[in-house]
Amino acid sequence: MAQRAVWLISHEPGTPLCGTVRFSRRYPTVEKRAKVFNGASYVPVPEDGPFLKALLFELRLSDDDKDFSESRDSCSHINKTSIYALLIGGEELWPVIAFMKNGMIYACVPLVEQTLFPRPPLISISGISQGFELLFGVQGFLYSGQKNDSELNTKLSQLPDLLLQTCPFGTLLDANLENSLDSINFASVTHPQKQPTWKAGTYKGKPQVSISITEKVKSMQYDKQDIADTWQVIGVVTCKCDLEGSMPNVTISLSLPTNGSPLQDILVHPCVTSLDSAILTSSSIDAADDSAFSGPYKFPLTPPLESFNLCYYTSQVPVPPILGFYQVKEEEVQLKITVNLKLHESVKNSFEFCEARIPFYNRGPVTHVEHKVSFGQLEVFREKSLLIWIIGQKFPKSLEISLSGTVTFGAKSHEKQPFDQICIGGTAYLKLHFRILDYTLTGCYADQHSVQVFASGKPKISTYRKLISSDYYIWNSKAPAPVTYGSLLL
Repeated sequence: MAQRAVWLISHEPGTPLCGTVRFSRRYPTVEKRAKVFNGASYVPVPEDGPFLKALLFELRLSDDDKDFSESRDSCSHINKTSIYALLIGGEELWPVIAFMKNGMIYACVPLVEQTLFPRPPLISISGISQGFELLFGVQGFLYSGQKNDSELNTKLSQLPDLLLQTCPFGTLLDANLENSLDSINFASVTHPQKQPTWKAGTYKGKPQVSISITEKVKSMQYDKQDIADTWQVIGVVTCKCDLEGSMPNVTISLSLPTNGSPLQDILVHPCVTSLDSAILTSSSIDAADDSAFSGPYKFPLTPPLESFNLCYYTSQVPVPPILGFYQVKEEEVQLKITVNLKLHESVKNSFEFCEARIPFYNRGPVTHVEHKVSFGQLEVFREKSLLIWIIGQKFPKSLEISLSGTVTFGAKSHEKQPFDQICIGGTAYLKLHFRILDYTLTGCYADQHSVQVFASGKPKISTYRKLISSDYYIWNSKAPAPVTYGSLLL
């Protein structure tokens, strides 16, 4: 397991090159090994300039390369792994790990200890997992407590010495660069315990475990007797375990209140070591099964160093959080709109934000709006043919609010007006955007006292929850035909 080269590139749209190499490091000894292992298929690591140009082209970040490219954009080259092949000087450099975060592109080329043609399976290349560990470690070091460009430049200047200790000769010893910052001049990194192949380093510092539950609720509401409204909750549990030792063991439990909605279709991270069969068999497909498992959901695991998604799940809650009615009546160049919204009594009435966006497509610009709102305020964006009803952070005590008004449009001009191939005639929608902190629609939560950690030191346990709207549509009840999620993707 080793890396041939590492780059940090700042993405700078609008500049001649669209980017600048802020840091690069090559490992000549690893390059010699690559030449031996790869044989006739060996492709040397290029200089920074050609690498920068090829990488930005492949990531579609170059201003000059927006046209279709068969080698990059065809359906047979869909990339889902953050691992790329770069065409440089007529030769293809592979594998290249690259991803962008906070305007910085992190890239490296891992050593492949065999011939490259035919390409070996990614899972057989041990340097790839180490490459991700290294890049995530560098990312965490650069942006931990970093507040401005000056601090970023300071940390970039420290990277050469840090990598000399944490990644000597291209072999990663410790992915947490902060561990070596204070002892850079006199300590060496040692690993008395045997490291698993998928974990390239260990954590040193104050033990802490962070668990965040994020639920997104989708809804399609029509207010029609012959068309059923639909809604669904999709959740993800994200964890970060900063624990000392090469193989710390953790058990995280998710719980539901008495009236909570069971979790279904659960997918877990590979670091989970065992799982109750009832968790795996709980499926949303079998609607006739009324014996859904309602927890607690226990996940024994050996966590990686970086933040990871412990599990994904779905849930069918009894009712959507906000029930809506939207009606549009057309009269010549005017539209009469009526909107009624009701927050369900079981939902926490405390929003970080809540607003309803009402777009008008395939029409002229908005010239006049007369409206009446029972709560909140209405903003008009004439050039975008858009109304935004800002509801705020709470519904009133009645939990019901309404908006009515008349929107007048001018004649269609040659200027570009909002267009949508679905919203033609009476087909129109209102889309809700909201976020509620310290709340989940299913009631799912992670109890701090139920988290078991088998490692040295008593860790600090932090838990977070939030509910976010996603594709939350309320359609015009006068629309001629229903619109489904599938039709929105066409």
